[in-house]
Amino acid sequence: MRRLACLLTVLLPVAGCTSVTASTEARPPVITISPKPDETTANPDRGLTVRVRNGTLTSVSAFAAQQPVVGSYNPAHTIWTSDWTLIPATVYVVNATATGAGGLVTRTAARFRTLRPSHPPGAVVISPRPKETVGVGMPIIVDFGTPIVDRVAVERALEVRTDTPVEGAWRWFSPTQVVYRPRTFWAPRQRVVFTAHLAGIRLAPGTYGTADRTVEFTIGRKMVSTVDTITHRMVVRRHGRIVQRMAISAGKATTREYTTTSGVHLTMDKGNPVRMLSPGRMPGEPGYYDLLINYAVRISNSGEYVHALNNLWAQGRRNVSHGCVNARPDQAAWFYTNALRGDPVVITGTERTLEPENGWGYWQLPWAEWRKGSALSGAAPYY
Repeated sequence: MRRLACLLTVLLPVAGCTSVTASTEARPPVITISPKPDETTANPDRGLTVRVRNGTLTSVSAFAAQQPVVGSYNPAHTIWTSDWTLIPATVYVVNATATGAGGLVTRTAARFRTLRPSHPPGAVVISPRPKETVGVGMPIIVDFGTPIVDRVAVERALEVRTDTPVEGAWRWFSPTQVVYRPRTFWAPRQRVVFTAHLAGIRLAPGTYGTADRTVEFTIGRKMVSTVDTITHRMVVRRHGRIVQRMAISAGKATTREYTTTSGVHLTMDKGNPVRMLSPGRMPGEPGYYDLLINYAVRISNSGEYVHALNNLWAQGRRNVSHGCVNARPDQAAWFYTNALRGDPVVITGTERTLEPENGWGYWQLPWAEWRKGSALSGAAPYY
């Protein structure tokens, strides 16, 4: 009787579990790749994605014309995606391995080609220049050769890396120009690396970025100049310490054109000499001038410079210029020599305000207003 009871105990569980055992049979992992293998006109702006069912991804490697494609896994290791979009008109090779239940392994390889754009993207111009040392107010300016349709996608593809953590934002000033600035001036003496991951970004219908661009530049010493047009004085400070005091003469303000703009300017470029012409006037007309001016540092697009002029009788006493800030030749030469692009020049005391679009008047906008011009803010375009 004991023997039979044991036999029944053994037989009953086996009979009752037969169908369950069959349903839990291990299934091999299934890997899918997007774009599809052998595709010849893959959209580059959708990137590369590798997924697995019934397992986890243990290895994914991808190459674009023998260059590695950078990507990352999701936390469950069931999805791998490329960090950036793909290069147009390029062959991609993908290898992936996945492991499932019971140690089952699936390996797959695929090849595809991205589409060839129907229109060229045009040149992309970036400031600062590679390896340039700039002032603490320097913006990053990107000018595109074609009007941008998907500003959100483009803005997400613009990466700024700094030695010192910074809060910054992009702002669109036109369909072809976007500008980056920090919330406050850059911390001095640090490296900034800007990368525009534009390869594969859809810029306009039929137009895709064809290559990434990287510009590395350095923030130099902190030099800020203040110009008081009422006292006719300019003071230059380096890291807060006064390094130069200059008697100046500013715009005579008989017209708007001859009024120096008040606000936070940035030094933009310089020349020695610079030819200065009266705007909108022909030779012989009242107010016409055509002069070569030495040690000229431009601070706006409305013809304003800090420059040399030998009118010592006015400097420190009266404003008599056409809108520029002029100083004694030796002191103007010192400023010319020491100025970096992006050095702030803060002017006060006039009734004309510098517009944000006038040259690099970007610091005229409060931070909250600046951020509204970002495509990622969801606000209407500024322009």
